[in-house]
Amino acid sequence: MIDFAGKRWWYLGTSFAIFVVAAIFLALFQLKPGIEFTSGSSFTFEFNARAVSQGDIRETMKALGHDEARVQGAGENEYLIRTRELEGAPPITLSNAPGPQEVQQGEIDTIQAEFCKRFGAVDATGGCTGVTRKDFSTVSETVSSEIARNATIAVGVAAVAIMVYIAFAFRNFGLRMGFKFGAAAIVAVLHDAFIVLGLFALLGKWRGTEVDTAFITAILTVIGFSVHDTIVVFDRIRETLARDPYVPIEEAVNASMTETLARSINTSFVVALTVVAMLLIGGV
Repeated sequence: MIDFAGKRWWYLGTSFAIFVVAAIFLALFQLKPGIEFTSGSSFTFEFNARAVSQGDIRETMKALGHDEARVQGAGENEYLIRTRELEGAPPITLSNAPGPQEVQQGEIDTIQAEFCKRFGAVDATGGCTGVTRKDFSTVSETVSSEIARNATIAVGVAAVAIMVYIAFAFRNFGLRMGFKFGAAAIVAVLHDAFIVLGLFALLGKWRGTEVDTAFITAILTVIGFSVHDTIVVFDRIRETLARDPYVPIEEAVNASMTETLARSINTSFVVALTVVAMLLIGGV
């Protein structure tokens, strides 16, 4: 049996040091929000006529009055561009509609026309080839504020629900003990989530990595794994204390963590294998 409780201050000290580093990164660099949280437009262009660099794209966007544009590679000769909220909508063509087709023009069309002029080729009909717009999305300031608010509420409600659930599970040991375990679970969740936040603050400063709604999903996944692992250990502690109410809490903790250690390592290892597989063969 491993003496986890006896060396708890070493473990807590290491975790606290990592937590402080993450807090420093978060305070200095802060998270770099995507358009879902700041409002703006996002679109992807693929260039097939010739090689185009990020510098070429930035120069073109600057010439069009978009100094704020952020350009990120999304594949071979393909770029994801984020700007302030563009005016108008992308063209809507109803190919099956009878008679003349009405095309709704917007600022994105001006950008596409300039890309065609600089990096594309003109075919026999006068159309542009070699430049393809693959997607376009825009989020207004109202929607972005609502997304941020709902994400914060979701995390807060989840934290309260976790504490209530664990307090209920340990109700036979007294309400005070139940809420102690519930508070410990919340601290563990915040610890794990905060380290991820600090890491993405560093990545945002270093590599321009943005946080979006997918990031919220990832944070909730981290919280889910953290809570699940914590509840498994706490439930084993509860079973140990129920069998022998007079066993010292340190001994119950050591026995429970030793019994669940292999399960925790295996679960994390399988998740790591899945992530590596997605990185290697999951596509762009």
